[in-house]
Amino acid sequence: MTAGLCGFALAATLAAPAQAHGPDQGSGQGSDRTTGQEAGPGSAGGSGGGKAPHWELKDSGTDVRFRGLSAVSRNTAWLAGSKGTVLRTADGGKNWRNVSPPGAAELEFRDIEAFDGRRAVVLAIGEGEASRVFRTEDGGATWTESFRNTDAKAFYDCITFFDSRHGLAMSDPVDGKFRILSTRDGGRSWKVLPSAGMPDAQAGEAGFAASGQCLVGSGPRDVWLATGGAARARVLHSSDRGLTWTVTDTPIPAGDPARGVFAVAFRDRTHGIAVGGDYRADQASPQAAATSRDGGRTWTTAGTPPPAYRSGVTWLPHSRMSALAVGPTGTDLTTDGGRTWRTLDTGSYDTVDCTPDRACWASGEKGRVARLER
Repeated sequence: MTAGLCGFALAATLAAPAQAHGPDQGSGQGSDRTTGQEAGPGSAGGSGGGKAPHWELKDSGTDVRFRGLSAVSRNTAWLAGSKGTVLRTADGGKNWRNVSPPGAAELEFRDIEAFDGRRAVVLAIGEGEASRVFRTEDGGATWTESFRNTDAKAFYDCITFFDSRHGLAMSDPVDGKFRILSTRDGGRSWKVLPSAGMPDAQAGEAGFAASGQCLVGSGPRDVWLATGGAARARVLHSSDRGLTWTVTDTPIPAGDPARGVFAVAFRDRTHGIAVGGDYRADQASPQAAATSRDGGRTWTTAGTPPPAYRSGVTWLPHSRMSALAVGPTGTDLTTDGGRTWRTLDTGSYDTVDCTPDRACWASGEKGRVARLER
């Protein structure tokens, strides 16, 4: 089966009514999330046969919150979370190895980028020296701290890589502009890029370190930066690895420190999806998703957006039209490029990532981690 047909088959399977599995799924566990009817074991929304696609929870052995996730394959994934925790699995989530950097228990890891089962770069967030970058080449057996922020005004949120050598990290505005950190050697060394090509930030504007997806790349040079907390929720774009940037307003509501674009995903340098809203549980997020077909120059509100705030988003592998969005109140699927969304599951997840071999993983609060099963 070709890659394109594989992606189509996965999207078509997901479009069927889905069933949540595992503990801590909220009310209505075991019921069909679309029809509200009871879905018995092995049912797929009444169609008979095997189970519907669902998140299958894996026992991480911890209760920390994992906002950082890097899925390498169906078998291999890395998690990064609170209390300086980094976990790695090589057997599809059956077993998780604690490979946390020594002495990092006071740090908050919010993003991780893994190149395979041995090499990974993890970002700790926070003011001043709390923002740090660590790197491993031996599966987490040893780590090297390759960057420690010494500017009290900087607060790093997200990290991304174009390939195994070239990557960027972003900080909230310093002296009125977002700060970009660059590496050309796989995270062994970092330097702050000049700010001349960065547009001025709005008052109160910042990135959200909620899912490791406020800074994302696609291809060898393009990268997008998502913002919120200010009068307008914006997406910045660079086509030269962070040297110069353009900026565009999105229709996702802003005007409050709790609102904005929390995550973006681009399947190529043209087609993108942004998700967000208001992370407060008692506040509505009526326009939680938007799409772009021109590399982020313009954004259009989803006709049927996710029903609530979403913190993470990813395109399904080898698919041109299908993507998943996750948040504290559920997972949603689009099969039309982000124009309409349908809820698949009501479990809580912060971030989501898919792999070339058609595996999708999600992670979040209370040690939750799951792999999509079909």
